Amino acid sequence: METKIVVGAGDYNNNPGWVHTNDDELDLLNEKTWQNRFKENSISVILAEHVWEHLTYDEGLEAARRCHKYLKQDGYIRCAVPDGYFPDEDYQNTIQIGGPGPIDHPAASHKIVYNYNTLTNLFENAGFEVNLLEYCDENGCFHYIDWDQQDGVIFRSKEVDPRNQGAVVRFPSLILDAIKG
Repeated sequence: METKIVVGAGDYNNNPGWVHTNDDELDLLNEKTWQNRFKENSISVILAEHVWEHLTYDEGLEAARRCHKYLKQDGYIRCAVPDGYFPDEDYQNTIQIGGPGPIDHPAASHKIVYNYNTLTNLFENAGFEVNLLEYCDENGCFHYIDWDQQDGVIFRSKEVDPRNQGAVVRFPSLILDAIKG
């Protein structure tokens, strides 16, 4: 049986049949919460949509290493974060560290803004092989490869988010699969 989990699920259930968790039940930075629920090398997939930006780089590295420990061989993390290279001033203002202003804004707890280089580096330093699925490059050009939603749905993506339907991507995520080799 495959164990597929969503960390930081909030109120969303984009992946029916998966185990949906929030940080009060499965904390990326608290080993004990992992030990209480899972055995090492037992998880097939971990999905984290707009979670890693709420951790510092060092916390994100610690979290990636913890996930690596609990993933099966060839298991993976599908991770999506706001894209630091998306060339839209309003978007960048919204996703910036500390968010756009109001303390109750979801981005108010952002601690880092990733681009494909920094996020790839983080997961590679944790022992993963990385496949980029959606991202903007240094010139703001959007790159996309066809990926299977059965392997983990990311709502804030080119194909799923209604803001991105048609030829123009208005709210992208940097999305990658980090595979435990």
